[in-house]
Amino acid sequence: MFKKVLIANRGEIAVRLIRACREMGILAVAVYSEADRSALHVRTADEAVLIGPPPPGESYLSIKRILEAAGKSSAQAVHPGYGFLSENAEFAAAVQDAGLVFVGPTPETIRAMGDKARARARIQAAGIPVVPGYQGEDGNGPLRDAARALGYPVLVKAAAGGGGKGMRAVWKEDQLYGALASARRESRYAFGDERLILEKLVANARHVEFQILADSSGCTLHLFERECSIQRRHQKIIEETPSPFLDSDLRREMGAAAVAAAQSVDYRNAGTVEFIVDPESREFYFLEMNTRLQVEHPITEMAVGIDLVQWQLRLAAGEPLAIGQEDLSQRGHAIECRVYAEDPSNQFLPVAGRLLKVVEPGGPGVRVDSGVSSGDEVSVHYDPLISKVIVHAESRPVAIRRMQAALKEYVLLGLMTNLEFLHAALAHPDFQQGKASTSFVEEHFANWQPPAEMVPPEALIAAALAEPQSPTPASNGQAQNDPYNPWRRGDHFRLGTGGTPSA
Repeated sequence: MFKKVLIANRGEIAVRLIRACREMGILAVAVYSEADRSALHVRTADEAVLIGPPPPGESYLSIKRILEAAGKSSAQAVHPGYGFLSENAEFAAAVQDAGLVFVGPTPETIRAMGDKARARARIQAAGIPVVPGYQGEDGNGPLRDAARALGYPVLVKAAAGGGGKGMRAVWKEDQLYGALASARRESRYAFGDERLILEKLVANARHVEFQILADSSGCTLHLFERECSIQRRHQKIIEETPSPFLDSDLRREMGAAAVAAAQSVDYRNAGTVEFIVDPESREFYFLEMNTRLQVEHPITEMAVGIDLVQWQLRLAAGEPLAIGQEDLSQRGHAIECRVYAEDPSNQFLPVAGRLLKVVEPGGPGVRVDSGVSSGDEVSVHYDPLISKVIVHAESRPVAIRRMQAALKEYVLLGLMTNLEFLHAALAHPDFQQGKASTSFVEEHFANWQPPAEMVPPEALIAAALAEPQSPTPASNGQAQNDPYNPWRRGDHFRLGTGGTPSA
């Protein structure tokens, strides 16, 4: 097993990886930008190395600087987490060329499946159904012609990334060119690659993914599904397992397809195969394969009883899988809510600034994976994810109630968050009855407003003691003019603009 691992990421996932390393007796090295000097992942790690200024392209997306940090710290392996360079084949190859172990699949597999255009062709050849789409020349003209051939609505997607970044729904042709320009900018900023593909938009679909583990001998297992239909801006915000939509036959069929997809590219380590399911026909279609750890991996850990991060490290070190498919089962029900610094009542626009007070929920069956503590900053430079709240219970109704109680107990003062929105989503009859689709937020919460509540005394005390907060402007003028860029406005602070702190 490795003695020292460099974590090429930040925020809550970096903290999660560091803790897994610590449990295994592995020293963890953090990297950080100048904006993250006092971040929780830096304070948690055994060592930390500065890799550059705040813009991701000069720090967390810089292969050269991350490899220099690995060399300086004498790390033996690099774990990429999710986002940033986690699905970058050149990064994985550079790690290997430097004599280090990349904790993930091979560069060849990342190249085959991380590139959405190549992945579609590969999966089609393996006989697995895919969403109708187009993955050819991506100039505006060819994409316009392809969209006409597919028929609107269509989905513009980044060819080199995932996580909802570089993705735009286009309902009619006069929206297409603006969506293409915006998707290219976001994709270039997030992944260093602006290539695009198109897919037919499946309305009111169920988004279901399967967790995969595979060792170096080719043994491949699935760890069952996660339903991820509750989304905003094509990014998941509530996930659960088991899916309330699948029956045992469909679960078995989709699990077999996920394993076949992984084996078609000689997959190694942990990954996720994502599907869209038509709720009427119950037909499923391959969407993409994420060649990395998923944000929502904790609910699989809770329901299946396996530490996925520790298994990633063991598989990367050459250990074989010590379990078979027949040894795996789902126990109870698990739900994850992603907690963001954002304004759900105003198109989920992110906010930035200081968290004055953080008090996390606890109790049986409650887990919080967080990247912040009291006094920490949420930066305009990065995704505004604060933490993930995960609960596990013996049944879905009990898990929902446990999550609602945990969200009510969670205290985040100083910035607007989506806590109240998450609670409202969990209480909606469609979610309660397991009927929610990918259009859930647009259908039921388009004009949602938080309930008017008294400001709690502790919020006023915290605000009085805090330094005055001023709005943080968007990162550049281009972002200000981009209607799709979530940072196009910087004036959505609860404190400093007369709003009420979220508790």
